[in-house]
Amino acid sequence: MNPERDEIAVVGAGLAGCLLACFLARRGYRVALYERRPDPRAGRVERGRSINLALSERGLDALRRIGLAEQVLADALPMRGRMIHPVTGEPAFQSYSATGDRAINSISRGALNNALLTAATALPGVRAAFDHRLVGLDPATGEMTFETPRGKTTAAAPVVLGADGAGSAVRGQLLAYGVLEESLDFLDYGYKELTLPPLGGEFALDPAALHIWPRGTSMMIALPNPDRSFTCTLFWPTHGMASFASLTSPAAIERHFATHYPDLLPLAPNLVDDYQHNPVGVLGTVRCAPWQAGGRVGLLGDAAHAIVPFYGQGANCAFEDVVALDRCLDECADDWAAALPLFQARRQDDAEAIARMALANFVEMRDKVASPVFRARRRLDHALERALPGRYVSQYELVSFSTTPYARVRRRVRRQQAALGAVAAGTAALLAGAVGAAWTRGRRR
Repeated sequence: MNPERDEIAVVGAGLAGCLLACFLARRGYRVALYERRPDPRAGRVERGRSINLALSERGLDALRRIGLAEQVLADALPMRGRMIHPVTGEPAFQSYSATGDRAINSISRGALNNALLTAATALPGVRAAFDHRLVGLDPATGEMTFETPRGKTTAAAPVVLGADGAGSAVRGQLLAYGVLEESLDFLDYGYKELTLPPLGGEFALDPAALHIWPRGTSMMIALPNPDRSFTCTLFWPTHGMASFASLTSPAAIERHFATHYPDLLPLAPNLVDDYQHNPVGVLGTVRCAPWQAGGRVGLLGDAAHAIVPFYGQGANCAFEDVVALDRCLDECADDWAAALPLFQARRQDDAEAIARMALANFVEMRDKVASPVFRARRRLDHALERALPGRYVSQYELVSFSTTPYARVRRRVRRQQAALGAVAAGTAALLAGAVGAAWTRGRRR
């Protein structure tokens, strides 16, 4: 195809779609961004749907490649560890890195989306069409049908890329045509947002930490914002006792928080109103195959492999997808029929690896971070990282502070754990032998 003549269609002007448009424009392509929502830079953010992002190395690596990392970080707040809030007692800080100087970055999803959208539409050959909801797509021809406020309209493109999130309309169209299969694995948990306003003009909590209230079968987190507020997210069961369904009246809400989150209640004057009016979102993992059809329609980011948010890697992984696709286009000399299958072959194992790690991290954040055993293990991880620099690296370090492929991270961590297990078993055997020898000598005496 002729990049200067043919216009690539990117469905979804969210984080992944806007970044993808930037990368494609850099390659010389003309790009049409289609977005079902109004222009987010002019509209009102939907209440309770802002979920802050934890931007880390994988996402920053992608942004550096188009010169946006410095601009984006200007609106971010570095978090160097977790602050664990027990029901009683003082909060405890757990550093993310052995040296204590590495951080993940709290940033508003909306602010990041706006920065990427502005950067994309400022590039030659990139245009955005808002209020365009995809309702039809022929994967054989690339012909698309959109519903707009002015009625239905059609467009066609030689390549159509779905970057339209976990509920992807592009994936839905490929499913309807029978060219892919999908599985949706939803948790029996949902999420709801609350806001902690500034306290006396300052942050109500330490802004250099990601705050966690682990409560066994549920939890809450809080991330700082540049306006000195915090965005809190409850991750609770959707049904049963102590679930979103079980708390309805203002008195019941206040009693529950006074019992389980006593340090939060004085800091959240709008707690009841937020709780009653902010929606409950769903949490789940999306898998599908293949990620492309005929070498002309492709999926990436959440549209191909949505994950739960508990490792803070959803946006980072999607950004890394864009970098991976860009590399495939390099290797295939912009032959999309070759690049799209190669992209899936390169990324599918990594997408599955982070999906599994994210689910496991939910259990860690919800159940384990407050336990003495977990804290001891983290201290051991950091001690080994300091003692064996570059040879022993914790899973969190590899996931959040490197671009090591996710699947390789899992393999390396398993090898490290096996080696530690062997050392521990050998040490135990030596100790047992020494004790046995001493006991035998004592008997001879």
